[in-house]
Amino acid sequence: MQTLLDPRSNARIFVFATLVGALVLSGCGPSSAPVAKEAVKTISDPLQITVDPSMVSRFKVGVVGMSSIVPIQEVPGRIEANERQVTRIGASVTGRVTELLVEVGDRVQVGQALARVASPELTQAQMAFLRAHANAGLAERAVDRAKQLFQADVIGSAELQRRESELSVARAELRALGDQLRLLGITGAPLTALRDQGALQSHAPILATQSGVLLERKISNGQVVQPGDHLFTVADLGNVWVVGALPEQTARSVRIGQQVDIEVPALSDGERTGKIIYVGDAVSPDTRTVPFRTQLDNRSRDLKPQMLATMRIRGEATQELVVPQSAVVREGDRDYVYLQEAEGTFRFTPVQLAPAHHDLRPVLKGLKQGDKLVVDGAFHLHNERKRAELQ
Repeated sequence: MQTLLDPRSNARIFVFATLVGALVLSGCGPSSAPVAKEAVKTISDPLQITVDPSMVSRFKVGVVGMSSIVPIQEVPGRIEANERQVTRIGASVTGRVTELLVEVGDRVQVGQALARVASPELTQAQMAFLRAHANAGLAERAVDRAKQLFQADVIGSAELQRRESELSVARAELRALGDQLRLLGITGAPLTALRDQGALQSHAPILATQSGVLLERKISNGQVVQPGDHLFTVADLGNVWVVGALPEQTARSVRIGQQVDIEVPALSDGERTGKIIYVGDAVSPDTRTVPFRTQLDNRSRDLKPQMLATMRIRGEATQELVVPQSAVVREGDRDYVYLQEAEGTFRFTPVQLAPAHHDLRPVLKGLKQGDKLVVDGAFHLHNERKRAELQ
Protein backbone atom coordinates (compact mmCIF):
# COMPACT_ATOMS: atom_id res chain seq x y z
CA MET A 1 0.00 0.00 0.00
CA GLN A 2 1.46 3.39 -0.92
CA THR A 3 1.18 6.22 1.59
CA LEU A 4 0.81 9.74 0.28
CA LEU A 5 2.28 12.60 2.32
CA ASP A 6 0.84 16.03 2.59
CA PRO A 7 3.04 18.71 0.92
CA ARG A 8 3.06 20.71 4.18
CA SER A 9 4.42 17.68 6.03
CA ASN A 10 7.23 17.39 3.49
CA ALA A 11 8.15 21.00 4.11
CA ARG A 12 8.30 20.48 7.89
CA ILE A 13 10.54 17.41 7.46
CA PHE A 14 12.91 19.40 5.26
CA VAL A 15 13.22 22.19 7.81
CA PHE A 16 13.87 19.73 10.67
CA ALA A 17 16.60 17.94 8.71
CA THR A 18 18.25 21.25 7.90
CA LEU A 19 18.37 22.21 11.62
CA VAL A 20 19.83 18.87 12.66
CA GLY A 21 22.55 19.16 10.03
CA ALA A 22 23.44 22.64 11.23
CA LEU A 23 23.76 21.41 14.83
CA VAL A 24 26.04 18.55 13.76
CA LEU A 25 28.29 20.87 11.76
CA SER A 26 28.50 23.31 14.67
CA GLY A 27 29.79 20.50 16.93
CA CYS A 28 32.72 19.91 14.57
CA GLY A 29 33.55 23.56 14.05
CA PRO A 30 36.35 25.78 15.41
CA SER A 31 34.86 25.95 18.96
CA SER A 32 36.15 22.35 19.76
CA ALA A 33 39.78 23.10 18.78
CA PRO A 34 40.95 24.49 22.21
CA VAL A 35 39.80 21.31 24.00
CA ALA A 36 41.81 19.07 21.67
CA LYS A 37 44.87 21.30 21.97
CA GLU A 38 44.73 21.17 25.84
CA ALA A 39 44.57 17.39 25.79
CA VAL A 40 47.72 17.19 23.66
CA LYS A 41 49.56 19.51 26.06
CA THR A 42 48.71 17.29 29.06
CA ILE A 43 49.95 14.14 27.33
CA SER A 44 53.19 15.75 26.03
CA ASP A 45 54.39 16.83 29.54
CA PRO A 46 53.65 13.96 31.95
CA LEU A 47 56.25 15.17 34.51
CA GLN A 48 54.33 18.36 35.24
CA ILE A 49 51.23 18.62 37.39
CA THR A 50 49.02 21.58 38.20
CA VAL A 51 46.79 21.17 41.22
CA ASP A 52 43.46 22.81 41.85
CA PRO A 53 43.78 26.07 43.84
CA SER A 54 41.69 24.52 46.59
CA MET A 55 44.37 21.81 47.06
CA VAL A 56 47.46 24.04 47.09
CA SER A 57 47.38 24.41 50.87
CA ARG A 58 47.84 20.64 51.25
CA PHE A 59 51.38 20.82 49.93
CA LYS A 60 54.06 22.60 51.95
CA VAL A 61 56.82 24.21 49.87
CA GLY A 62 60.34 24.77 51.19
CA VAL A 63 63.66 26.10 49.89
CA VAL A 64 66.78 24.02 49.25
CA GLY A 65 69.50 25.27 51.61
CA MET A 66 72.80 24.45 53.35
CA SER A 67 73.12 22.51 56.59
CA SER A 68 75.93 21.16 58.78
CA ILE A 69 76.32 17.43 58.10
CA VAL A 70 78.47 14.93 59.98
CA PRO A 71 79.20 12.05 57.56
CA ILE A 72 78.82 8.56 58.99
CA GLN A 73 80.26 5.32 57.61
CA GLU A 74 78.55 2.16 58.81
CA VAL A 75 80.60 -1.05 58.75
CA PRO A 76 80.13 -4.50 60.34
CA GLY A 77 82.46 -5.48 63.16
CA ARG A 78 83.02 -8.05 65.88
CA ILE A 79 84.24 -8.15 69.48
CA GLU A 80 87.71 -9.56 70.11
CA ALA A 81 89.91 -9.88 73.18
CA ASN A 82 92.53 -7.17 73.60
CA GLU A 83 95.65 -8.94 72.31
CA ARG A 84 97.79 -6.83 74.61
CA GLN A 85 96.05 -8.47 77.54
CA VAL A 86 96.09 -12.04 76.23
CA THR A 87 98.65 -14.55 77.53
CA ARG A 88 99.43 -17.94 76.00
CA ILE A 89 100.75 -20.35 78.61
CA GLY A 90 102.79 -23.52 78.14
CA ALA A 91 104.68 -26.09 80.23
CA SER A 92 108.13 -25.27 81.53
CA VAL A 93 109.38 -28.88 81.43
CA THR A 94 108.92 -31.92 79.24
CA GLY A 95 106.57 -34.41 80.87
CA ARG A 96 103.18 -36.08 80.95
CA VAL A 97 100.02 -34.32 82.09
CA THR A 98 98.66 -36.01 85.19
CA GLU A 99 96.00 -33.54 86.34
CA LEU A 100 93.91 -30.75 84.82
CA LEU A 101 92.69 -28.15 87.30
CA VAL A 102 90.68 -25.64 85.18
CA GLU A 103 88.12 -25.55 82.38
CA VAL A 104 87.45 -23.04 79.60
CA GLY A 105 85.54 -20.06 80.98
CA ASP A 106 87.04 -20.26 84.49
CA ARG A 107 88.45 -17.10 86.02
CA VAL A 108 92.06 -17.58 87.14
CA GLN A 109 94.56 -15.55 89.15
CA VAL A 110 98.28 -14.99 88.70
CA GLY A 111 100.22 -17.98 90.12
CA GLN A 112 97.22 -20.35 90.09
CA ALA A 113 98.01 -23.92 88.98
CA LEU A 114 96.23 -24.82 85.73
CA ALA A 115 97.59 -28.38 85.40
CA ARG A 116 100.28 -30.69 86.78
CA VAL A 117 102.99 -32.47 84.83
CA ALA A 118 105.14 -35.44 85.91
CA SER A 119 108.70 -34.84 84.69
CA PRO A 120 112.16 -36.35 85.28
CA GLU A 121 113.60 -32.91 84.53
CA LEU A 122 111.94 -31.57 87.66
CA THR A 123 113.61 -34.18 89.85
CA GLN A 124 117.01 -33.49 88.33
CA ALA A 125 116.60 -29.74 88.86
CA GLN A 126 115.67 -30.25 92.52
CA MET A 127 118.69 -32.52 93.11
CA ALA A 128 120.95 -29.91 91.52
CA PHE A 129 119.48 -27.27 93.81
CA LEU A 130 120.11 -29.44 96.88
CA ARG A 131 123.73 -29.98 95.85
CA ALA A 132 124.19 -26.26 95.32
CA HIS A 133 122.62 -25.54 98.70
CA ALA A 134 125.00 -27.98 100.38
CA ASN A 135 128.02 -26.55 98.54
CA ALA A 136 127.03 -23.04 99.59
CA GLY A 137 126.84 -24.19 103.21
CA LEU A 138 130.29 -25.78 103.03
CA ALA A 139 131.72 -22.64 101.46
CA GLU A 140 130.25 -20.47 104.24
CA ARG A 141 131.83 -22.64 106.93
CA ALA A 142 135.16 -22.67 105.08
CA VAL A 143 135.18 -18.88 105.03
CA ASP A 144 134.39 -18.75 108.76
CA ARG A 145 137.37 -21.06 109.52
CA ALA A 146 139.63 -19.12 107.19
CA LYS A 147 138.82 -15.89 109.02
CA GLN A 148 139.74 -17.48 112.36
CA LEU A 149 143.00 -18.86 110.95
CA PHE A 150 143.83 -15.53 109.37
CA GLN A 151 143.34 -13.75 112.68
CA ALA A 152 145.60 -16.35 114.29
CA ASP A 153 148.15 -15.62 111.56
CA VAL A 154 148.05 -19.23 110.38
CA ILE A 155 147.07 -18.42 106.77
CA GLY A 156 147.64 -15.44 104.59
CA SER A 157 145.12 -13.02 103.13
CA ALA A 158 145.32 -14.70 99.70
CA GLU A 159 143.89 -17.94 101.08
CA LEU A 160 141.07 -16.07 102.80
CA GLN A 161 140.23 -14.26 99.55
CA ARG A 162 140.22 -17.58 97.64
CA ARG A 163 137.71 -19.12 100.03
CA GLU A 164 135.52 -15.99 99.96
CA SER A 165 135.53 -16.17 96.14
CA GLU A 166 134.43 -19.83 96.29
CA LEU A 167 131.58 -18.79 98.60
CA SER A 168 130.43 -16.11 96.13
CA VAL A 169 130.37 -18.65 93.29
CA ALA A 170 128.46 -21.21 95.40
CA ARG A 171 125.86 -18.63 96.36
CA ALA A 172 125.45 -17.49 92.74
CA GLU A 173 124.96 -21.11 91.63
CA LEU A 174 122.35 -21.62 94.37
CA ARG A 175 120.46 -18.51 93.28
CA ALA A 176 120.51 -19.61 89.64
CA LEU A 177 119.15 -23.06 90.44
CA GLY A 178 116.52 -21.51 92.72
CA ASP A 179 115.38 -19.27 89.84
CA GLN A 180 115.23 -22.30 87.59
CA LEU A 181 112.96 -24.10 90.05
CA ARG A 182 110.71 -21.07 90.23
CA LEU A 183 110.39 -21.17 86.44
CA LEU A 184 109.45 -24.83 86.77
CA GLY A 185 106.70 -23.91 89.24
CA ILE A 186 108.43 -24.73 92.52
CA THR A 187 107.97 -21.59 94.59
CA GLY A 188 107.03 -20.48 98.08
CA ALA A 189 106.49 -23.23 100.65
CA PRO A 190 107.53 -26.13 98.37
CA LEU A 191 110.86 -24.42 97.67
CA THR A 192 111.41 -23.73 101.37
CA ALA A 193 110.61 -27.37 102.20
CA LEU A 194 113.07 -28.53 99.55
CA ARG A 195 115.85 -26.29 100.89
CA ASP A 196 115.31 -26.99 104.59
CA GLN A 197 114.01 -30.57 104.58
CA GLY A 198 115.03 -31.96 101.19
CA ALA A 199 111.36 -32.67 100.31
CA LEU A 200 111.22 -33.31 96.53
CA GLN A 201 108.16 -32.40 94.46
CA SER A 202 107.10 -35.13 92.03
CA HIS A 203 105.03 -32.91 89.74
CA ALA A 204 105.60 -29.52 88.10
CA PRO A 205 102.58 -27.21 88.02
CA ILE A 206 101.66 -25.15 84.96
CA LEU A 207 100.99 -21.72 86.49
CA ALA A 208 98.86 -18.83 85.24
CA THR A 209 101.05 -15.83 84.47
CA GLN A 210 98.09 -13.43 84.18
CA SER A 211 94.73 -12.99 85.85
CA GLY A 212 91.68 -13.25 83.61
CA VAL A 213 89.36 -15.69 81.88
CA LEU A 214 90.54 -19.00 80.44
CA LEU A 215 89.62 -18.77 76.75
CA GLU A 216 91.35 -21.88 75.46
CA ARG A 217 92.71 -25.23 76.66
CA LYS A 218 94.67 -27.47 74.31
CA ILE A 219 95.70 -30.39 76.52
CA SER A 220 94.12 -33.46 78.10
CA ASN A 221 95.17 -35.96 80.77
CA GLY A 222 97.97 -38.27 79.70
CA GLN A 223 99.24 -35.97 76.97
CA VAL A 224 103.01 -35.45 76.70
CA VAL A 225 103.97 -31.78 76.61
CA GLN A 226 107.19 -29.86 76.25
CA PRO A 227 108.37 -26.27 76.56
CA GLY A 228 107.14 -24.15 73.66
CA ASP A 229 103.77 -25.89 73.37
CA HIS A 230 100.77 -23.53 73.53
CA LEU A 231 98.51 -25.17 76.13
CA PHE A 232 96.30 -22.44 77.67
CA THR A 233 95.09 -18.96 76.66
CA VAL A 234 94.13 -16.49 79.41
CA ALA A 235 92.72 -13.04 78.65
CA ASP A 236 91.84 -10.05 80.77
CA LEU A 237 88.47 -8.92 79.34
CA GLY A 238 88.33 -5.70 81.36
CA ASN A 239 88.52 -3.94 78.00
CA VAL A 240 88.03 -5.41 74.53
CA TRP A 241 88.65 -4.57 70.90
CA VAL A 242 85.96 -4.01 68.30
CA VAL A 243 87.50 -4.74 64.89
CA GLY A 244 86.23 -4.02 61.40
CA ALA A 245 87.44 -3.42 57.85
CA LEU A 246 86.96 -0.48 55.50
CA PRO A 247 86.88 -0.61 51.68
CA GLU A 248 90.14 0.69 50.26
CA GLN A 249 88.27 3.56 48.58
CA THR A 250 87.11 5.03 51.92
CA ALA A 251 89.95 3.98 54.23
CA ARG A 252 91.73 7.33 53.94
CA SER A 253 88.70 9.10 55.46
CA VAL A 254 89.33 7.60 58.93
CA ARG A 255 92.16 8.25 61.35
CA ILE A 256 93.32 7.33 64.84
CA GLY A 257 91.31 9.13 67.51
CA GLN A 258 88.15 9.41 65.40
CA GLN A 259 84.91 8.74 67.30
CA VAL A 260 82.93 5.57 66.60
CA ASP A 261 79.41 4.66 67.75
CA ILE A 262 79.11 0.92 68.33
CA GLU A 263 75.89 -1.08 68.55
CA VAL A 264 75.90 -4.73 69.63
CA PRO A 265 72.68 -6.44 68.46
CA ALA A 266 72.98 -9.13 71.14
CA LEU A 267 72.73 -6.46 73.87
CA SER A 268 69.81 -4.11 74.37
CA ASP A 269 71.65 -1.27 76.10
CA GLY A 270 71.94 1.03 73.09
CA GLU A 271 75.08 2.41 71.49
CA ARG A 272 78.53 2.61 73.05
CA THR A 273 81.13 5.16 72.08
CA GLY A 274 84.80 4.47 71.44
CA LYS A 275 87.74 5.88 69.50
CA ILE A 276 89.79 4.36 66.71
CA ILE A 277 93.14 3.19 68.11
CA TYR A 278 94.53 1.52 64.98
CA VAL A 279 94.19 1.80 61.20
CA GLY A 280 96.05 -0.70 59.04
CA ASP A 281 98.82 0.43 56.68
CA ALA A 282 98.21 -2.31 54.09
CA VAL A 283 95.23 -3.48 52.02
CA SER A 284 94.17 -7.11 52.28
CA PRO A 285 94.69 -8.66 48.82
CA ASP A 286 91.72 -11.00 49.31
CA THR A 287 89.04 -8.56 50.49
CA ARG A 288 90.51 -5.23 49.28
CA THR A 289 89.86 -3.74 52.70
CA VAL A 290 91.91 -2.01 55.41
CA PRO A 291 91.52 -3.30 59.01
CA PHE A 292 90.89 -0.94 61.89
CA ARG A 293 89.90 -1.31 65.53
CA THR A 294 88.60 0.57 68.52
CA GLN A 295 88.68 -0.21 72.24
CA LEU A 296 85.79 -0.37 74.70
CA ASP A 297 85.64 -0.60 78.48
CA ASN A 298 84.19 -3.95 79.57
CA ARG A 299 84.31 -3.95 83.34
CA SER A 300 80.75 -5.30 83.38
CA ARG A 301 81.87 -8.25 81.19
CA ASP A 302 78.80 -7.82 78.94
CA LEU A 303 80.88 -7.82 75.76
CA LYS A 304 81.96 -11.31 74.76
CA PRO A 305 84.62 -12.18 72.17
CA GLN A 306 83.16 -12.95 68.70
CA MET A 307 79.94 -11.00 69.32
CA LEU A 308 78.81 -9.13 66.19
CA ALA A 309 78.64 -5.35 66.18
CA THR A 310 77.71 -2.42 63.93
CA MET A 311 80.26 0.40 63.82
CA ARG A 312 79.30 3.93 62.79
CA ILE A 313 82.33 6.14 62.16
CA ARG A 314 81.73 9.87 62.51
CA GLY A 315 83.55 12.21 60.15
CA GLU A 316 84.15 15.95 60.38
CA ALA A 317 81.16 18.27 60.05
CA THR A 318 80.77 19.96 56.65
CA GLN A 319 78.31 22.43 55.13
CA GLU A 320 76.29 20.68 52.42
CA LEU A 321 73.22 21.32 50.28
CA VAL A 322 70.38 19.22 51.73
CA VAL A 323 66.70 18.38 51.31
CA PRO A 324 64.44 16.80 53.92
CA GLN A 325 63.74 13.09 53.57
CA SER A 326 60.00 13.87 53.41
CA ALA A 327 60.55 15.67 50.07
CA VAL A 328 62.00 12.59 48.35
CA VAL A 329 59.90 10.20 46.27
CA ARG A 330 61.41 6.86 45.31
CA GLU A 331 60.49 5.39 41.92
CA GLY A 332 62.30 2.84 39.78
CA ASP A 333 65.36 2.73 42.09
CA ARG A 334 65.84 6.48 41.69
CA ASP A 335 65.16 9.53 43.86
CA TYR A 336 62.83 12.32 42.71
CA VAL A 337 61.48 15.59 44.12
CA TYR A 338 58.67 17.93 43.05
CA LEU A 339 60.07 21.36 42.13
CA GLN A 340 57.69 24.30 42.15
CA GLU A 341 57.53 26.03 38.75
CA ALA A 342 54.65 28.37 39.59
CA GLU A 343 51.91 28.69 42.17
CA GLY A 344 50.22 25.29 42.16
CA THR A 345 52.43 23.90 39.36
CA PHE A 346 55.13 21.32 40.11
CA ARG A 347 57.61 19.26 38.09
CA PHE A 348 58.66 15.68 38.87
CA THR A 349 62.49 16.02 38.89
CA PRO A 350 65.19 13.30 39.22
CA VAL A 351 68.00 13.99 41.70
CA GLN A 352 71.08 12.25 43.10
CA LEU A 353 71.21 12.21 46.90
CA ALA A 354 73.55 10.81 49.55
CA PRO A 355 72.24 8.50 52.33
CA ALA A 356 70.01 10.13 54.95
CA HIS A 357 71.52 11.79 58.00
CA HIS A 358 68.99 12.66 60.69
CA ASP A 359 66.16 12.97 58.12
CA LEU A 360 68.28 15.13 55.79
CA ARG A 361 69.57 13.98 52.38
CA PRO A 362 72.72 15.70 51.08
CA VAL A 363 72.34 16.71 47.42
CA LEU A 364 74.87 15.30 44.97
CA LYS A 365 73.26 16.39 41.70
CA GLY A 366 70.04 17.88 40.31
CA LEU A 367 69.33 20.80 42.69
CA LYS A 368 70.82 24.17 43.56
CA GLN A 369 70.52 26.46 46.53
CA GLY A 370 67.27 28.41 46.54
CA ASP A 371 65.21 25.91 44.53
CA LYS A 372 61.64 25.56 45.80
CA LEU A 373 60.22 22.09 46.24
CA VAL A 374 57.43 20.23 48.02
CA VAL A 375 58.73 19.23 51.48
CA ASP A 376 55.47 17.96 52.93
CA GLY A 377 52.84 16.10 50.90
CA ALA A 378 55.18 14.95 48.10
CA PHE A 379 53.88 11.38 48.26
CA HIS A 380 50.27 12.54 47.96
CA LEU A 381 51.20 14.84 45.06
CA HIS A 382 52.93 11.91 43.37
CA ASN A 383 49.75 9.84 43.64
CA GLU A 384 47.75 12.69 42.10
CA ARG A 385 50.15 12.90 39.16
CA LYS A 386 50.00 9.14 38.56
CA ARG A 387 46.21 9.27 38.65
CA ALA A 388 46.21 12.14 36.13
CA GLU A 389 48.44 10.06 33.82
CA LEU A 390 45.99 7.18 33.90
CA GLN A 391 43.07 9.51 33.09
